[in-house]
Amino acid sequence: MNLLKKCCSCFRKKTEGAPTSTSDPTTDFKGQPRLPTFAVPKRYDIQLKPDLAACKFEGIVSIVVDIVADTRFIVLNAAAQLHINSDSVYFSDPNSNKVFEKPKVGQVQADEILVLEFSETLPKGMGVLTIGFEGVLNEKMKGFYISTYDHNGEKKNMAVTQFEPAYARQCFPCWDEPSFKAKFNITLLDVPSELVTLSNMPVDEEELNGNLKTVYYQESPVMSTYLVAVVIGLFDYIEDHTPDGIKVRVYSQVGKANQGKFALHVALQTLGFYKDYFQMPYSLPKLDMVAIPDFAAGAMENYGLVTYRENDLLFDDHHSAAANKQRVTTVVAHELAHQWFGNLVTMEWWTDLWLKEGFATWMSYMAKDKLFPEWKIWTQFFDHESSEGLRLDGLAESHPIEVEVNHASEIDEIFDTISYKKGASIIQMLKGYVGGPHFQNSLATYIKRHAWSNARTNDLWAVLKEECNEPTMDKIMNSWTKQEGYPVLSVKMKNQTLEIKQSRFLFAGSRDRCQWIIPITYCCGDYDSLISLLMEKKSETYEIKDLLSNITDPARSWIKLNVEQIGFFRVKYDDGLAAKLRYAIEQKCLSVTDRLGILDDSFALCMAREMSLTSLLTFMAAYREELEHTVLSNLIKIIDKIERIVADARPKLMNYIKQFFIGLLLHAAANFGWDPKQGESHLDAMSRGDIFTALAVLGHEETINEANSRFNAFLNDRSTPLLHPDIRKAAYVAVMQKVTSSNKAGLESLLKVYRETDISQEKIRILGSLASCPDESVVYEALNFALSSEVRKQDAIFGLAVSKEGREVAWKWLKNNWDKIWTTYGSGILLTRFVGPIVSSFASSEKMKEIGTFLGRTEASKVRTLKQSMEQIYINSKWVQTIRNDKDLAEAVKKLANK
Repeated sequence: MNLLKKCCSCFRKKTEGAPTSTSDPTTDFKGQPRLPTFAVPKRYDIQLKPDLAACKFEGIVSIVVDIVADTRFIVLNAAAQLHINSDSVYFSDPNSNKVFEKPKVGQVQADEILVLEFSETLPKGMGVLTIGFEGVLNEKMKGFYISTYDHNGEKKNMAVTQFEPAYARQCFPCWDEPSFKAKFNITLLDVPSELVTLSNMPVDEEELNGNLKTVYYQESPVMSTYLVAVVIGLFDYIEDHTPDGIKVRVYSQVGKANQGKFALHVALQTLGFYKDYFQMPYSLPKLDMVAIPDFAAGAMENYGLVTYRENDLLFDDHHSAAANKQRVTTVVAHELAHQWFGNLVTMEWWTDLWLKEGFATWMSYMAKDKLFPEWKIWTQFFDHESSEGLRLDGLAESHPIEVEVNHASEIDEIFDTISYKKGASIIQMLKGYVGGPHFQNSLATYIKRHAWSNARTNDLWAVLKEECNEPTMDKIMNSWTKQEGYPVLSVKMKNQTLEIKQSRFLFAGSRDRCQWIIPITYCCGDYDSLISLLMEKKSETYEIKDLLSNITDPARSWIKLNVEQIGFFRVKYDDGLAAKLRYAIEQKCLSVTDRLGILDDSFALCMAREMSLTSLLTFMAAYREELEHTVLSNLIKIIDKIERIVADARPKLMNYIKQFFIGLLLHAAANFGWDPKQGESHLDAMSRGDIFTALAVLGHEETINEANSRFNAFLNDRSTPLLHPDIRKAAYVAVMQKVTSSNKAGLESLLKVYRETDISQEKIRILGSLASCPDESVVYEALNFALSSEVRKQDAIFGLAVSKEGREVAWKWLKNNWDKIWTTYGSGILLTRFVGPIVSSFASSEKMKEIGTFLGRTEASKVRTLKQSMEQIYINSKWVQTIRNDKDLAEAVKKLANK
């Protein structure tokens, strides 16, 4: 039972508190990166009284605090949005029964701190700090906020928390840093009795008072404030139990309970897998997973109460595609990995964010491979994680994995590709280096050693040193976590000797003196000849005469570095080695992941102007008969980027370029066909939609006509088998290719489907198709729709997939709507997702100057991700110049197009 239960009547009395002195108690604490540690929280008793109709809340928090040094001050976090009732603040000493009242109260808005200055020194040891407060249930999807939903035709509110990384302070005063772990007792007061109320722990007691209820929750184990959670609303749920008795539930809007079955299955299996892998059971008595209509991130791993976007948790058998099934599995597995890596063992400070996000990303692949081995999920790891990490980390505006965070306002920016995808990639590289069993034992030891506590990156290296008998582990890994960027290995063959040199890879083309300790693998002619080594110098040579001596077959004369793309680096081969690899690809001698890696490296080298576009296109021709999903996925991304850059550099070649790219994809299109095949793989089902979407964007008339025909059948009969969910995105994109400002029938039909469906995944498919139209005026209309009240705020970014023809009008739209977007989304992640997709495909110095001038007038100029977009424009402009000077390009493209 909560200690504050007897204090419920305090909420009936509101005070308008004011500082007790004109002097400023905050003077000595402004501008500090971290909270002082002379007072440490041990337990919070939090009472919240939310008013969903008025969109506000009030509360009282009593915090058991350990005073560990002589002080008259207590300094903690409270956001400017939280009004502190000054007269309610006091500190009590249980040993002497003395109460210290009416401290001077100061708030620093910029630092989001609350400073309490008492008139005399507080006694050392445990005491209780009590604070009353009031706040607003906001609409910004962070802190304690409002989400809306429809129930029986009526719009209703639900209350939801999102406290990561530093938003708990918007709900209650607290030590809002991950190192200040404490126990939490939560009480929800005067909630309408028909609503479902959830928190991290199971309900301890519930009291009914007419049509209202008060709910008391069990005390939590120690955890960080960013993991505290509350959800209040109307929900259905389904439930099951793990073999060891953990109750698992999936909550959804009323009427959608069946859409939670797949996620429930994944959660049950994943909890069991992680229990075995980490050699540690899940640590709470229950796990709730809740689909939230308005949710900024993909999901949030709150301890025992994981919250999700609807499209990342729910799966509809009739309307969800194979890609949606994989997405749900990925997100559930990621969030449940956090119950160990993040919740049980928490990073000490946000500098080590990668410790939880990189590992959760990597562990999700371990779980997916265990649950669905037929998905061949590790073949997708490079395409989805490493390739994206290499792309961002190839910019000068990147940052180290262990990045210094000097203020809470900086934290949002590091929730990026580096922390997640590069982090996961170096974990995969590390596992490959030390071996799977050693790595698993090390993680289990790390979890056991730091359970219910905090850890830093060096703590992990210390365990790996012990378990793997690798005394230089920290030296090896510091080169990957403490410096930004990654190497490109330039490889030459000379007199049956491999010469390898490392230098930092940068798309901008410059080099610096960075150096890495690199785990390298290579093989010659087959995968049985695998060699592993550690490259510790800037350049090294390796004698491979013995490996080559028995090779007589030309198809086996290839040499491949970074086998299966385990290492986080790129490889640049000399012309002779590259030609042999191209032949090996044509002869289907290389693995799926190696074909993918060579393609990805070649494209990156071309963008960095270290390979001509003529050479890249000639190399891509080797993939004409490619059928593997991951390779096709990467090929399609490259096709889109090349098509856009050629439109800027050599527009007269566009028809030939399109003809060549269509020819690259037609073999796969004929193989997969439009309709599902009995017994086909999960990966083939995903490829079908990708291939036909790409062909529609390229303007392939046969694809566009067939897709429109199937869409018309779907309009007449929503259950027709002619438009399977796997190809709906392709059909929607194809429909938009025929829409013009004078013929909007296709657009209107798509909007009709959007408005009629209540399936989030279907809405996102449609939203992501609207701006693919070549007509500029239609693009502008589609972008306006994305920002309208019909589209949930977090979904608007899906509407920014703009055709190359609509790029300029999208920039105009962004400028015209800047104030609205800024007001709605602020300077965080969502704003950067608006700007990046629109501006980063431009390719002229004039446009870079124009965009820089505009952004320079706003706070956005300080945001790292927007600086990255500006750098991408610079890289594109240099690439365009190189393509214009490529004298062999026109003839090569014409030949490739006519094959």
